[in-house]
Amino acid sequence: MTGAVRGRPAGRTTSFQTGSKHPRSGLVESHTVLDGDDTNGQTTPMHPHPLPLFGSAGALMLVLGIGTAAEPVATINIGAGGSARMNSPVAFAVPPEMQSARLSASDSRGQPVPLQLDANGTGWLLVRDLPARSQAAIQLHRRVPDTPEGISVHRVGRKVEVWQGRRRVMDYQAEPGELPRGDIDPAFVRGGYLHPIMTPSGTVITDDFPPNHIHHHGIWFPWTKTRFEDREPDFWNMGQKKGRVEFVRLDRHWSGPVHGGFVAEHRFVDLLAPEGKMVLNETWQLRTYPTAAGDRQVWMFDLESTQTCATDSPLLLPEYHYGGLGFRGHWDWNGAANTRFLTSNGETDRVKGHATRANWCFIGGETGGRPAGIAILCHPDNFRAPQPMRLHPTEPFFCFAPQQLGDMSIEPGKPYVSRYRFIVMDGAPDRAQIDAWWRDYAEPPKVEVTWTN
Repeated sequence: MTGAVRGRPAGRTTSFQTGSKHPRSGLVESHTVLDGDDTNGQTTPMHPHPLPLFGSAGALMLVLGIGTAAEPVATINIGAGGSARMNSPVAFAVPPEMQSARLSASDSRGQPVPLQLDANGTGWLLVRDLPARSQAAIQLHRRVPDTPEGISVHRVGRKVEVWQGRRRVMDYQAEPGELPRGDIDPAFVRGGYLHPIMTPSGTVITDDFPPNHIHHHGIWFPWTKTRFEDREPDFWNMGQKKGRVEFVRLDRHWSGPVHGGFVAEHRFVDLLAPEGKMVLNETWQLRTYPTAAGDRQVWMFDLESTQTCATDSPLLLPEYHYGGLGFRGHWDWNGAANTRFLTSNGETDRVKGHATRANWCFIGGETGGRPAGIAILCHPDNFRAPQPMRLHPTEPFFCFAPQQLGDMSIEPGKPYVSRYRFIVMDGAPDRAQIDAWWRDYAEPPKVEVTWTN
């Protein structure tokens, strides 16, 4: 398609903030869009080249040389607001008449900027470094884009592997794998979780089937104390055989210069009901963003869980001290002195930090003498945010547990949406830096798009 954009007057300005309402969940979108990635990951990646301001997967992306720019079809103004932006994904709406166009992006100096277009009409850019209270202007042109990937995602056997370049970021265990030890009851078999998760240096920070808590798995999301109809299934403690969470299917996965990820479905099954009964359907959407190598490289990914009732009966969640999004750290971190915690409140005492509410929590330790860890950021639109936390007194376990504040429930027709961002790092945590990452997640940059010709 060439010439003027049909159906949109020249110079018309539209604002698309990544904090806009999501049409399905009713929650505020911040850098993620739940619907519409094309089947088998067919997004449209465009010009993933490293730049001071914008870039993607530095070692992979090369400036391949492009001709003199034609007149831009759009100008995208990005405002940092009161927070400095680093490795900040931003999204903007692409009108229907432009969604099939071959577009590329460039900054004010004419340098190429990585651009990715999802099948649902959402465009993506990645802000590398934008100081607070500053703006950047990006122009879109009609050009044939290059297609190197920043994040590559592959289905391998029973897993989904996520890579940045030649470095593995994490695996998603889709279908259940083999039990690691012969003495484990088959009741503990499960899929639908993240493990292993690696730092940029390759250090593994998660555990799977640890002997002291066989039902713990990297990053996973079961509920513990529940009531469903006249029964009390437990989806956390699988050895009790009262409930389980099952992997259902991998809907799609994709790779791209701005993000790569997958959408998968799980189901919560009440094993106390005759022949078992479905309780919840769950959808996971994960997006991983490429990060630039610098003084300190990290991995960054977002996880959104949407849980809906599978019947006309609600799932009641009585007050309890754990259950929900959980993280299990590496085996070497076991012992009261071997796991390091830091919350957004500045608390480092794991006992004092338990049952407090925080915007984020870091958990880490040493593996083979190498310090590493992960910061888990709670989105401010999550139920009861800032959510209370479970910090285990002696084991490398963490959980956001909103039911600590009292009884809650998941009701028919009302999806329960939970969103978290994860920052995986080598070395010790920097509270100011994690605060900055959380602000970037909670208050995304403002994006204004002016469509011209």
